[in-house]
Amino acid sequence: MHKISKEQISEEFKTIQDHICSELEAGDGKAKFHEDLWAREAGGGGRTRIIKNGNIIGKGGVAFSAVHGPTPDKILKKLKLEQADFFATGVSIVIHPDNPMVPIIHMNIRYFEMSNGTYWFGGGIDLTPHYVDEEDAKFFHQQLKDTCDRYDSDCYGKYKKWADDYFYLPHREETRGIGGIFFDRLTATEEHSFEATFDFVKSIGYLFPKIYRHFMAKNAALPFTDEHKKWQALRRGRYVEFNLVWDAGTKFGLDTNGRTESILMSMPPQAEWEYMSIPEEGSKEAKTLSLLKKDIDWINY
Repeated sequence: MHKISKEQISEEFKTIQDHICSELEAGDGKAKFHEDLWAREAGGGGRTRIIKNGNIIGKGGVAFSAVHGPTPDKILKKLKLEQADFFATGVSIVIHPDNPMVPIIHMNIRYFEMSNGTYWFGGGIDLTPHYVDEEDAKFFHQQLKDTCDRYDSDCYGKYKKWADDYFYLPHREETRGIGGIFFDRLTATEEHSFEATFDFVKSIGYLFPKIYRHFMAKNAALPFTDEHKKWQALRRGRYVEFNLVWDAGTKFGLDTNGRTESILMSMPPQAEWEYMSIPEEGSKEAKTLSLLKKDIDWINY
């Protein structure tokens, strides 16, 4: 077995949740997290923390969970796994800012283990600006590349491609935002020990508040109009579409009889859908739509 137990991984994730919450409260300067402790009937539970109506953050959630029990048939079939009990723990975050010039951000780090010895790490972080800013995109992706490079010099390109393909709305033919990195089913290899892989996963967790506090400080004071807010509501609608139709994490949570309130904490406080909404040619909104494409090299854009 691994030197690090599933219980130790779970405790480390709790520590990361604590760190992220304190950093976000400091960055916002007003709102505080409300903690909701919950138990899962089939085994395990979690700590869902919600923040809202802040100076910068409109609504956000930082959720920790550690759940266990018999693996539901839906999951066994979907993941092509043999019957065994499972243990899953992780931290999941979505922040919806009030100011449309501040981007939406999502992060998830997780660990999955079965009683038959099957295990893996997964996770990712992606940015969804309401208005794409090339300078912000470059900063975001450079931070991710630097963190990935410390683990494996080849993984940023692979994980970026994975994110571009994953955070994509096929029915809209557009990416959810400017991507980021996404990885799943990471296990120990000859090149990377179990401990090194876990350290990489943790490094993504600790990178999150550093990145988001940068955007909070840089963009929260930028002026905006009612038109910007209207566009923000439409972009939030796209975010809802992805999470409810395509997101594997949402489906996994619901398929394992997870806690619905915690699973759907990623939803924005308000969103809109407008029939045939087409932005004016040459507008900032049109520019943003033109940049919601896969495989853009944001670092060298």
